[in-house]
Amino acid sequence: MKQGMVIGLLVLLSSFYFGSVSLVSAQESFYKGKSIRLIVGSTPGGFYDRWARFFARYMPKYIPGNPEIAVQNMPAAGSLVAANYVYNVAKPDGLTLGMVQYNIYMDQLVGRKEVQFDVRKFSWIGSPASESVLLYMRKDAPYQSIRDIIKAKEPPKCGSSGTVSTDYLLARLLEDSIGAKFNTVIGYPGGSEIDLAVEKNEVVCRAHNISAHFGREPFNSWHKKDFDRHIIQTGRKRDPRLPDTPTIYELFDEYNSPDASRRVAQVILTGGDLGRPMLMTPGTPPERVKIFRDAYAKALKDPELLLETEKAKMDVDPTPGEELEELIKKVMDQPKEVVDRVKKMLGN
Repeated sequence: MKQGMVIGLLVLLSSFYFGSVSLVSAQESFYKGKSIRLIVGSTPGGFYDRWARFFARYMPKYIPGNPEIAVQNMPAAGSLVAANYVYNVAKPDGLTLGMVQYNIYMDQLVGRKEVQFDVRKFSWIGSPASESVLLYMRKDAPYQSIRDIIKAKEPPKCGSSGTVSTDYLLARLLEDSIGAKFNTVIGYPGGSEIDLAVEKNEVVCRAHNISAHFGREPFNSWHKKDFDRHIIQTGRKRDPRLPDTPTIYELFDEYNSPDASRRVAQVILTGGDLGRPMLMTPGTPPERVKIFRDAYAKALKDPELLLETEKAKMDVDPTPGEELEELIKKVMDQPKEVVDRVKKMLGN
């Protein structure tokens, strides 16, 4: 290699190296001494909140300048208020994060007037695990299986936080695809409040993520007391913890659900692939988005965090932000006939 070419290559490498160092130094200077807000669209105590507090403790270790992360719960309308806040009120400066319920895209897909965001424009950071859903019910309720619900003169009363919450969507999906009707009571602030309502017998059922059902109270105590019954799960395969609980896909086959219903189901169940996503305000500088994506990924490999999640029985199977962005683009790109069926199912 000629001397001139060698010198040119060294200059190029040096420029790249010192440019990278300068960029890291600039971000460290920006974040040092700062406080980042993590807006959580659900109440304290649930798995969204628990994950948020894990990230608030572990992510700063991997962010230049080691800023603090403060969790702020903003529950209401199935995370709609939190999503609107992160999108419209928070500045795109890299100092605000959000964790919203994974079905938030449904509000936009069906054209809710309250939606003041475009999910395709958020900067998606990542998700700690994809999720499948379980419909549980009080053991003393007069419904031992989905067949009993289909035949029942009076539908079971289930709790829900909003019209894009897991509870509400699964109930509408089951009615559309196999004829199982539910009386959904909307307005609970979050999952913990619905669980309490089930204990008080205000409602008898709820749908939520399988990982949460086997990872915390009150469910650990419920299982010891044989308090609840597991009715249906949404995964493609039966979860090892629910070997006797049928999947929704098994029921589609058993009841000969039409293809149109199955397509709608795929749109709705995509939320489980999003898991418990973290996002940032649109317009946040790309270099700051990258910093948080990297810190997020490193936090989920932190031995101390993994030890805590193992003790808490919280699944860890991360999805990077780039993949979440592709999922969002795909699920939002639906033909009119599918969107119309989803709207009809949700009462729009």
